[in-house]
Amino acid sequence: MEVQNLIAFVDIFAAVSFAATGALVASRKGLDILGFMWLGVLTGVGGGTVRDLVLDAPVFWVVNSHYLTICLVTATIVYFAAPRIESRYTLVLWFDALGLAFVTVAGTAKALDYEAGALVAIIMGVITASVGGIIRDLIGHEPSIVLKREIYVTAAATGASIYVLVEGWNLDWLHPALAGFFVTFVIRALAMSFNWSLPGYQRPAKNAGSSQQSGRSE
Repeated sequence: MEVQNLIAFVDIFAAVSFAATGALVASRKGLDILGFMWLGVLTGVGGGTVRDLVLDAPVFWVVNSHYLTICLVTATIVYFAAPRIESRYTLVLWFDALGLAFVTVAGTAKALDYEAGALVAIIMGVITASVGGIIRDLIGHEPSIVLKREIYVTAAATGASIYVLVEGWNLDWLHPALAGFFVTFVIRALAMSFNWSLPGYQRPAKNAGSSQQSGRSE
């Protein structure tokens, strides 16, 4: 399988995973079936769209409308299955972890295929992986997972870096793809399971004397 076929293959699974998260958010908001489809499509193809536009490549779902069909079918299935799902937000997170891993690989691989440098490819993998979730959370009025102190972008950046590293060994296409996917998904899964997070920025405490002089207390 050539890189182009790999990207197309991964894009399919990424579209399914992210479309499912978009539809699950639609279920939490009580939207109708068209709302499910709309949010599913936006989430399913959002990251890949930005990737292709930045790389000046043909937008994948415009060239092949099967990706839209996949998103619509996934959203429809979730519409009928959602009433039987008790913990919808948990499913959103796990499908999002799958989509994150798939899209990280697809974004990094396509950037390298378009002869971008290693650093650009890693950044492209992260951007592609995060845009779909950002769109979903913005449209669905959900707290953006990217702005939480969870290990999310870190997982994508690490997976993209591993992909670039293994790809540089001139191995078969399968090795960097599996390595990038596995590292991204495992890091994200462990972070969700054990509530891992990186230390957040702590604002320095103001000088007590200055606070008293200004007539303010902390």
